[in-house]
Formats: sequence, C-alpha cells, structure tokens
Amino acid sequence: MAKGEEFVRFFLKICSCCLVFVVLLGGSVCTFAAERGSESLLSVSARSAVLMDQYGQVLYAKNAEERLPMASTTKIMTALVTLEAMESGDVPETVKIPAEAVGVEGSSVYLVKGEEMRLTTLLYALMLESANDAATAIAIAVDGSVERFADRMNRKTAELGLDSTHFENPHGLDAEEHYTTARDLATLTVAALENETFAEIVSTVRYSAPVEGGNSVRLFVNHNRLLREYKGCVGVKTGYTKRCGRCLVSAARRDGTLLVAVTLNDPNDWRDHRAMLDWGFSVCASVTVIEAGSMRYTVPVVGGVCETVVCTSSDGVTLTLPQGSKPEVRVELPHFLWGEVRAGDRVGQAVVAVNGREAAVVSLYAESDVSAVVYEKSIWQKICDFFAAIGRWLAGWFD
Repeated sequence: MAKGEEFVRFFLKICSCCLVFVVLLGGSVCTFAAERGSESLLSVSARSAVLMDQYGQVLYAKNAEERLPMASTTKIMTALVTLEAMESGDVPETVKIPAEAVGVEGSSVYLVKGEEMRLTTLLYALMLESANDAATAIAIAVDGSVERFADRMNRKTAELGLDSTHFENPHGLDAEEHYTTARDLATLTVAALENETFAEIVSTVRYSAPVEGGNSVRLFVNHNRLLREYKGCVGVKTGYTKRCGRCLVSAARRDGTLLVAVTLNDPNDWRDHRAMLDWGFSVCASVTVIEAGSMRYTVPVVGGVCETVVCTSSDGVTLTLPQGSKPEVRVELPHFLWGEVRAGDRVGQAVVAVNGREAAVVSLYAESDVSAVVYEKSIWQKICDFFAAIGRWLAGWFD
C-alpha cells in the first residue's frame, strides 16, 4: 500500500510539472504573438519581401535573404553608380548613342545610332520607361563596355556590404550570375535615395526631352503607378521578366519617416506594397530623443579666468520611428578649451543615430564668456617687444 501511495504521489508530481510547462509555453507563445502585433496580420504573395526604414532597420521580412533574379530593379544600381561618376567628372554630359545600344530587347525608347543625348536624359529614360537601350548606352558611355560597367556595379555592392548581390549587366535581362536579395535591394535603395538627383529622378511622373536635330520631344512616363496612387510615394522602380516574375521596389515618406518596400517574384505586387507600407506607417510613432534645453555639459578651460564653461543647446530632437527603435546619442566635445571663450561659440555637438546611421545633429554652444588670463611679461619678453617695435618703426620710415 505504501508503494502504491508513493507511486500516486510521483504520478501527481509529474502531472503538475507537465501542467506548469504547458502554462509557461502557452504564456511564451502569447507574448511572442503580442510582440509581433499587427505584423502577424501582414501577408504578402511575394516569394521574397522586406520592409525597411531609412536607417536600415528591417520591419518586416519574408525570405529576405534568398538569392533571386531582380529584373529591371537592377537599374537602381545602374543609376546610382552613373550619378556618382557624373558627380566626380569622370564622364561627359552629352554622349553619342553607339550601335550596341540600338535594338536591345525588352523595354526601349528607340534610340538611334549616332544621335546625341544628354546623360541625364538617358537616366530619366532608364528609371521612368525602364529602357534597356538607355541602360546599354549609359554603360558604354561611362566605362566603354557593358562588362566593365558591371564591374563598377559590383565594386559598389562591395562598398555597400551587399554580400548576396552580383550584377552581370546594367538592365536586368536574364543572366545566370545576376541576382540579389530583398534585403540587399532595400539596403541599396536606402543608400541611393540619399543621392538628391537620384531621388528627384525616381519621383518624377513625366519627363520630356527634345529630340536632337528636330522639333519633336520624347515623353517618358513613369511605370510606377504608386507615385500617382499612394500618399507619400517617392519612387522607386518596377521590373519584370518571365524568369524573374514581377519585381517592385517602392518608397514612401510620411511625417519625416521614409520606408522602403521590396518584393521579388510577386504576382500581386501593387496590393502587397500598399499593405506593407500601410502597416509600416501604422507602427511608427514620434519619439522625443532629446528634450529641448536638456543638454548641459561642463568643459575645462585652460588659460582662462574660469576653470570651466557650461555648454548647452536649446534645440531638441523628435523623430518618427517604428516602435521598438532605440536611438543612440553620442556627445562630441573637446577635452578642453584654450584661452578666451565667447558665449554662443559652437563648442561641440550631440549626434543622434538609429541603427548606426546618423539621424540628427544638435549643436552645443558655450553658455557664458570666459576671458583669457593676462600674464605679466618677463624682462626678456619686454626686451623682445622693444626691439620688435623699433624694427616696425624703421621699416615704416624706410618705406
């Protein structure tokens, strides 16, 4: 009987432990679902997708690290490296269309061999009409050949840390070693949008350019319908081939927050991008990182009548960020100041960063005057001053 009671007690202990485990597990699952919040309601039909903010934070991901072909979203990199080459003065502003750029398959603006066109115009044709002939003309104008231009594109991927991206051409037509990931493509787009000319081009709905040697114009119309249909949309690029499926990169800005959405191989990309951007903005909120007037720091003064001076700023910083973002504040001040300091002198700054990217800068100013200490001159210094004065007098007399 004693053994029976002992077995019953052991059995009840086992049951109790199992019950506690189930309760704890259930609680952890509920907590996880609560943390995900409305993200769990976000569903996209793309094979790969990502939603990223301007600081490189990933807000939503689906197979975001899978290497896939990217079709004409390739042209984001084509435009970026071309603009950087133009800014450095490495390429002419006007180019002559080569034979290799005429009759390229796919989207085209029907360039004519030998016609002259501004490189800027070709960039609008590239990003609005997704012109493959313009992409080829740009590559040859910048580097002399498509292959050398692809090398330039791949050097830029290394610079940006895009470890899962490789380019073989400037237009995105099918090629075996031409691939990216949704995450890499979003990271590239965030970087590209920092270039003001790129941002201006991809946000343009229509662009007209005169045809060389005639009175007619070419009209380029942006294929990105979200520019016309989604509030705050600022770009970026569409893409399609049979092998790649529908590819889309979009960006929208609201209340100072920029979000970038990427889908690869997505049969319902317009709907999915609206849903991703709507969800992204719904989880953003204004965050006061630095209260106005809250920053006060004491800096030592060497050679001043006061040993220290207080540095302050009346400015504050408020950012609109996704929930859960953790801004960091880095204060940059000298170890000491020397001699005279005037009230209002800029002494240092506080840098606000999100995910390692600079988001805002607040200047720190001296709050009060500090006079330099006036030391009694030694006899030797007085003698030197005397002879220096005589030298100046003699120089003026001979003049």
